[in-house]
Amino acid sequence: MPHQALSMIDIGRNALFYGGKWQAPFSDARIDVVNPADGSPLGSVVDANAQDVDAAVEAARRAFPAWRDLPPVERAKLMIKAANALRSHSDELAYLDALDAGLPIRMMANDVEMAASQIEYFAGLVRETKGDTLPMGPGSLNYSVREPLGVVVRIHPFNHPIMFAAAKVAPALAAGNVVIGKPADQTPLSALALAEIWKDIFPPSVFNLITGSRECGAHLVAHCGVAKVGVIGSVETGRAVMRSAADTLKKVTLELGGKNALIAYPDARTSDIAQAAVKGMNLDWTAGQSCGSTTRIFLHEAVHDAVVEEMKQLLSEIRLGPPTDPATEMGCLVSERQRDRVLSYVATAKQEGATLVCGGAAPEDPALAGGYFVLPTLFTDVAPGMTIAREEIFGPVMAVFRWSDEEQMLAEVNALDYGLAASIWTNDLATAHRCAAKTEAGYIWINGVGAHFVGAPFGGYKQSGLGREECLEDLLSYTQTKNVNLSLSRSP
Repeated sequence: MPHQALSMIDIGRNALFYGGKWQAPFSDARIDVVNPADGSPLGSVVDANAQDVDAAVEAARRAFPAWRDLPPVERAKLMIKAANALRSHSDELAYLDALDAGLPIRMMANDVEMAASQIEYFAGLVRETKGDTLPMGPGSLNYSVREPLGVVVRIHPFNHPIMFAAAKVAPALAAGNVVIGKPADQTPLSALALAEIWKDIFPPSVFNLITGSRECGAHLVAHCGVAKVGVIGSVETGRAVMRSAADTLKKVTLELGGKNALIAYPDARTSDIAQAAVKGMNLDWTAGQSCGSTTRIFLHEAVHDAVVEEMKQLLSEIRLGPPTDPATEMGCLVSERQRDRVLSYVATAKQEGATLVCGGAAPEDPALAGGYFVLPTLFTDVAPGMTIAREEIFGPVMAVFRWSDEEQMLAEVNALDYGLAASIWTNDLATAHRCAAKTEAGYIWINGVGAHFVGAPFGGYKQSGLGREECLEDLLSYTQTKNVNLSLSRSP
């Protein structure tokens, strides 16, 4: 498996994919890729510069008219073919994401399946980019049509490399746009493999992929030939993208950070709450590096102590290990910098008076000493003003709050500028609806956590982002409306 997976990206390590083939870069700049599980080098990839970006955008622009004019059902057929090709390479792609992202290989096949399912979903919606007619009387016909935008850029994060690289281009392609993808510079390997897998499926320059650093991303966002940019990343990244996109009035879709709340009422079972709190952190998937993780746990005082004790037990049973080992239940953080950042938040929490229940350090296993591992971490006695209560950590750190007054609790839940997701636990229907209505978040689970549902709009309130993804609204966001008024007579 390692040799087979790595052989898929041999060409891509030294080239960029546009024009339907691998292209030599304009400079020798490189980005080193590291295995976060042990710190070992995985080689390097191209760091594309402004000339590379110009060439990729120009190639995409030339390809756009033919893809736009291809009958929608024909676009859909190619997308279905791409989804099937993705599934056929599931094992290799899972291995690559385990290797350079530190994500447990046992979960990575799920990422491939989720990406393939989303591609199929949008392939099924190609005829839904519909227009309207407006009654004008017998002398004229007024109608509107939806047309694609042109060249779309999708910039992907490091926490679900193959899922985002494959799935997030689907609505743009289905609507008739051409796409340039850029993976995170820490985790480019599976995206390079994706370009190789799809090389002979889509017409040249319909799907393009370039690797590069932050400067490469900035060139893509600012390029006058790009019509829209979609980004998954931090709030700071989203702000930078919006500032740059403003110069050319580009459309943007931004799925940004979250500091999501899990709210537990006293009538919910303590075992259900504890299991949901652990599951909602996505430890088994991303080691807590997920914008959708429920990092703030609001426990009613009647269940607080019991839930904390059960959570401590559940967290202690999670098996950390090499991400490429199928037995591993939780991998590592993506980089040394990310690990140090998480541990700095742990230190700050202690200084500010939070009580460390478990974790908060690297594992003692000497076999993991060379990697960027952090144990699942749980704090109690967290006050709303503490740093870990307010800032997105993007790691395996949970903050527990004790509450008794619902109004005050909801005020604390809504006090932040984040508003991506929330999980509510209660057996009372009225309580569930009341709490959901008052919680300022774009995606809410009631007696559930973590799951995404294809077709359900995903996105955040406030500074957690702009736009909705994984739904019809996502597809339509890659179109623009043209109105046509046809006079049926030639009167002046």
